[in-house]
Amino acid sequence: EAVYKCLEETFGSKQEGVILYGQSVGSGPTLDLASRLPQLRAVVLHSPILSGLRVMYSVKKTYWFDIYKNIDKIPYVDCPVLIIHGTSDEVVDCSHGKQLWELCKDKYEPLWVKGGNHCDLEHYPEYIRHHKKFIATVERLPCPRMSSDQSERVRDPPPRRSMDRRVKPRQST
Repeated sequence: EAVYKCLEETFGSKQEGVILYGQSVGSGPTLDLASRLPQLRAVVLHSPILSGLRVMYSVKKTYWFDIYKNIDKIPYVDCPVLIIHGTSDEVVDCSHGKQLWELCKDKYEPLWVKGGNHCDLEHYPEYIRHHKKFIATVERLPCPRMSSDQSERVRDPPPRRSMDRRVKPRQST
């Protein structure tokens, strides 16, 4: 959030010109911010997690103490989302990426890197090719338009609150 504020205040960047990128546990802060920016250009999630607790345990619902509740926040992301995950990820199972992709509003063709692990996806040629294709596609899209309810959200962002009381928890598959 601090980096985004710096982009906005120091460099005059606008939401519609920003693509957020989150890797692994970084997918949590990325989706938190993306769920609150209605005009964001796009999001890339690299080996994302469903939630902190779901990385360690096979839980079926979201608990109040769980960290990075991506499973509950991704439906609030209004821009195109690219998900990249290795099929041999030994840290975060590929099912996390697949389930998040299913919950996206604006799905982009995902990249499931065959044989890719958690921290080596950049070494696969299709990783860069798919990124380039995604960015080229996003650049051709018209800039997002703000509706009146979204402009309220942008001007006066709501205080930071847990999603637990506002959203019914989603079941893990």
